[in-house]
Amino acid sequence: MDRRHFFESSAVVSTSALVGMSGNAAAAQTVKTPFEVAGVYIPVVDSDEFFPVRRIYCIGRNYAAHAREMGSDPTREPPFFFQKPTDAVQFVPQGTVADHPYPTLTKNYHYEAELVAALHKGGRNIAVADALNHVYGYTLGLDMTRRDLQRALGDEKKPWEIGKSFDHSAPLGSLHKVGQVGHFSQGTIWLKVNGQVKQSANLNQMIWSVAEQISKLSEAFELFPGDIIFSGTPENVGPVVRGDVIEMHIDGLPDLSVKIV
Repeated sequence: MDRRHFFESSAVVSTSALVGMSGNAAAAQTVKTPFEVAGVYIPVVDSDEFFPVRRIYCIGRNYAAHAREMGSDPTREPPFFFQKPTDAVQFVPQGTVADHPYPTLTKNYHYEAELVAALHKGGRNIAVADALNHVYGYTLGLDMTRRDLQRALGDEKKPWEIGKSFDHSAPLGSLHKVGQVGHFSQGTIWLKVNGQVKQSANLNQMIWSVAEQISKLSEAFELFPGDIIFSGTPENVGPVVRGDVIEMHIDGLPDLSVKIV
């Protein structure tokens, strides 16, 4: 399914987005735009609602073994984050194997299996003890990566956005509310390629918990409802080619599967 047309939004802009206009003036009129821009939404399980995606944050090297395989020392490195565009989302319906297009410009395309947290409350300088109250729900996500481009740009000390932030680079499953699945501090996370286990770890091996990630992010950004956070991947990331089938699992959530085409 085309991520840009999965669920179309209207051309009406919210009053909070009307820069330079007073609240009363903004509320009194509808903004006319030259074209419509589709919103990005994730279905909420057992509901007729859709979660609107505002920003996608991703934490890097949040499992010690993965940090080491990427050439970092996990005992010394503070958390760091990057972002993907919202229209990088590729929604994968439960029980399906979605076609996932092999991207341009790369010859070394990698999978990264991750728990994804979705926020329904925002704020600045959120305390760790209060952070999980901001989580609306969870799903599975793949942080797909053009590894050769990421590494080449890193070697040149240039931003490696082109390696991470491209079309379809964030496959996601349906969103499960916290009330349905609880919070995830432990549990198996694994990824298979063509039936063979490639990644296998426990969520309790995260260097920074979901609550700590929310707190740290809120020091650098004001978080808002609609923000989602990819919480890091275990070790043994690796390449896939056309024809490969990726299956991802986290205890307590339905599996997510895509086929590289």
